Amino acid sequence: MAKRKESSLCVRVNMRCIHILLLCFGFVGTTEVTKETETAPLLQRKLYKYDQEESTLQYPEVNITFTWPVKNAAKVDGDVIIGGLVMAHERHDEYICGHILEQPGIQALEAMLYTVDLVNDKTDLLPGFTIGLHVLDDCDKDTYGLEQSVEFIRGSISNIGVSDIRCNDNSEPTFDHRTITGVVGAASSINSIQTANLLKLFKIPQISYMSTSPDLSNKDRFEYFSRTVPSDFYQARAMIEIIKIFNWTYISIVHEDSNYGVQGITAFEELARENKICIAQTERFPKDDGQGNEETYLDIVHNLLEKQNARVVIIFGSEQDCAGLMQAVKTSNITDHFIWVGSDGWSNRQLPAKDNREHVLEGAITVQPLAAPIKGFDEYFIKLHPANNTRNPWFREFWEELFKCKFPNSSLTPNNVHYKHNPCTGREVRTTENDYEQDGQLQFVADAILALAYALRDMHTDKCTEPGLCREMQPIKGNELLRYLRKVSFSGITNDTFQFMENGDGPPRYKIMNYQQYAPGKYGYVQAGVYVDQKMQLDMDTLQYRYDSPEYPSSSCSQPCDIGAKKSIIDGETCCWYCDKCGPYEIVVDELECVACPIGQLPNETVTGCDDIPAVHLEYGSVWAITSMSFATFGIILTCSVVVLFIKFNDTPVVKASGRELSYVLLFGVFLCFCMTYLLIAKPNDIICGAQKFMIGISFATCYAALMIKTNRIARIFNSGKTSAKRPSYISPKSQLVFTVALVGIQVIISTAFIVASPPASIRHYPSREEAQLVCKSLVNTSFMLGLAYPIFLMILCTLYAIKTRKIPEAFNEAKFIGFTMYTTCIIWLAFIPIYLTTANNIEVRITTTCFAISLSGFVVLACLFSPKVYIVLFRPERNKPQGKMLQSKRKIPSAMPSSSYNTSSGATCTESKIML
Repeated sequence: MAKRKESSLCVRVNMRCIHILLLCFGFVGTTEVTKETETAPLLQRKLYKYDQEESTLQYPEVNITFTWPVKNAAKVDGDVIIGGLVMAHERHDEYICGHILEQPGIQALEAMLYTVDLVNDKTDLLPGFTIGLHVLDDCDKDTYGLEQSVEFIRGSISNIGVSDIRCNDNSEPTFDHRTITGVVGAASSINSIQTANLLKLFKIPQISYMSTSPDLSNKDRFEYFSRTVPSDFYQARAMIEIIKIFNWTYISIVHEDSNYGVQGITAFEELARENKICIAQTERFPKDDGQGNEETYLDIVHNLLEKQNARVVIIFGSEQDCAGLMQAVKTSNITDHFIWVGSDGWSNRQLPAKDNREHVLEGAITVQPLAAPIKGFDEYFIKLHPANNTRNPWFREFWEELFKCKFPNSSLTPNNVHYKHNPCTGREVRTTENDYEQDGQLQFVADAILALAYALRDMHTDKCTEPGLCREMQPIKGNELLRYLRKVSFSGITNDTFQFMENGDGPPRYKIMNYQQYAPGKYGYVQAGVYVDQKMQLDMDTLQYRYDSPEYPSSSCSQPCDIGAKKSIIDGETCCWYCDKCGPYEIVVDELECVACPIGQLPNETVTGCDDIPAVHLEYGSVWAITSMSFATFGIILTCSVVVLFIKFNDTPVVKASGRELSYVLLFGVFLCFCMTYLLIAKPNDIICGAQKFMIGISFATCYAALMIKTNRIARIFNSGKTSAKRPSYISPKSQLVFTVALVGIQVIISTAFIVASPPASIRHYPSREEAQLVCKSLVNTSFMLGLAYPIFLMILCTLYAIKTRKIPEAFNEAKFIGFTMYTTCIIWLAFIPIYLTTANNIEVRITTTCFAISLSGFVVLACLFSPKVYIVLFRPERNKPQGKMLQSKRKIPSAMPSSSYNTSSGATCTESKIML
């Protein structure tokens, strides 16, 4: 008895030293005794009381008191001991450890034991030595998990600061010197962070099989931490890809208030902003304060319902929190409203669906690190029985929870205290159909054990030459083991190749699970895709929201605006808007602003950009062009016919009397006028525009220069005849041609200077907001008219000469025809100019009227000047004879004018007068 007391005292002294050491390092602090929680349900407050200082749970009504939690450990002997942390119990906000957990707790522990058995059975893996286990329960609570982790460093600190400590008999305390070589765990990220901070001080490598917080990738802080699962950074990417595939743009988030939840959701929110996914609500599970109560979950559901349109809810939390939330949804009777997207914290877990919550969870899409079931584990686990499984101290408690009974000789727990009147017989039957399903992440537990085993093998190969632990491996140094650990590469129990990434994380591979009703009343998780190499592959035919309604509903605050409408954001709701229609010539920029397109552009079909308006021009096939060209072509035919006729009858008196040289020049000018129609209708380019600008003046200048020389010659002859019998100078054909060429040359100079001063160019003209025309620049402004200034000046001079010679004798009436020509031409151009100036926005009309005005000018010349001569040549040939003309000339010639004075050339006036009679 004395030895037992001394041993108990030494243990208490040992633990006190460890606690003092942790206080010095700052890992733990003083804790106040927590009394009855104000928010605890009334029934619970009446049922029990918990004394945290003494770690006792009391049920006053039934006079029961027992210690809780009970610190147990699962142990396997071996030459090298590996520590382990599992969440055998869920956390409780008052008495620390709550209900037993099967999948993340009991199954994870048994997976460790199963894998250690396989490793030790393989004699070729660890030559001459075995590995053992020392597994503790952290109850998914960081402070309790840290307290448990102290057991892992006892062997490393057994001689630190205890030289002055003595037992009652003045002997030195006896310590357990079994050193922990490495630790597998913990499951939750916050527990792993606390444990990693402790273990790194003693250089003990740690491998987690479930902690996914991105913080743990920081090797400056967590040098000795590794994990067989990927970081939540990649999990957040996978979730974003799922949301993008379904085009969900308005979502809510619920996350646990821990490093796992906060860091995971921080990465998710950053990616959501990049992908324009809006977050309606963000709620938190009270992770650090213990598991939330029913009221907490009901408040979360109530807050989520404030944003009715955010039907998708992202849950970053544990299976306990998810189960509490599902129960609150069920209680609120809104089972068909939400779409759940879950993290690996509760993916593929059965707890959220228990207690008839399957319909609430139905349709959930969860992300889980890609893993395969462990072969042989199902048979191993089903065969376990409290009678043959003594190395797992929590298996009897699991059995009691599973069958709602209590073994007569088992210790009391907060769970079996309710089953004390229902004793377990040990004859209960377990099957795979008895609510059993292998946890989908057990592969990572096995990989963690195997990684340490292979690292030990590689270290042994380098340091030892014989089987067994040689001197170089006693003790095993943690920093050396870490180097071997990060380099391992092996084929695991599932035949998948495993290798750590550079930062000690597991490879980023995920499978996408869908909780669905695959048959009436039958629910379960079904794999619906994978996320490998940062690429999402979803089987849309497998995914199912409801058994009778497989299509997933939308989740958006506002429906997308119609084409051509912008979003007007509602104050305080960045993801909610109403739609405003943009103007007819505006586009939507960044979905939030209407911007007018520049002149010459119109919105495209999606009203997100401006496209150039296709420029049109007067096509040869248009009615306007065909009409204009037909008119001009007829004029060209007439002009050519007159030229041919004049050439054929070139030496006849009528042709001679008309002044052959000037007539040919005039006909050439008329021909150019008709040809201008084709030039004006041609598709504009810089060359065509230059030709238009140059030739319009030349064609008219040629006509009116020849006509002015004609009228000037007649006027000079008769003016000279009134004062003198001398023949006027410069009335010969050669002189007339020289004067005509000189006058046309002036126009050439003017047109050339005009082109140099204002280079011709084809431009896009916009007569209206929706039209674009390809035209010559000179046709749009009045510069085209400036090129006609000189021809108009010549036309005015011709008209003045025509007026001046209107009273000459009838025999010389070509001046009268010239007058008719000029009067008609003036009328045409007086009508044309206002039409031209008022049709700036209708280029087709402007070009057509210009073509007709130019062609009409040519027809007037043909009709008034050449038609009388053609008539005589073709239909009155008897008047195209010299004798007839002479006789008629004698009758009409004035006595004051000797006939000899005007009978000297082919253009003699006397001859002309006789013919015209």
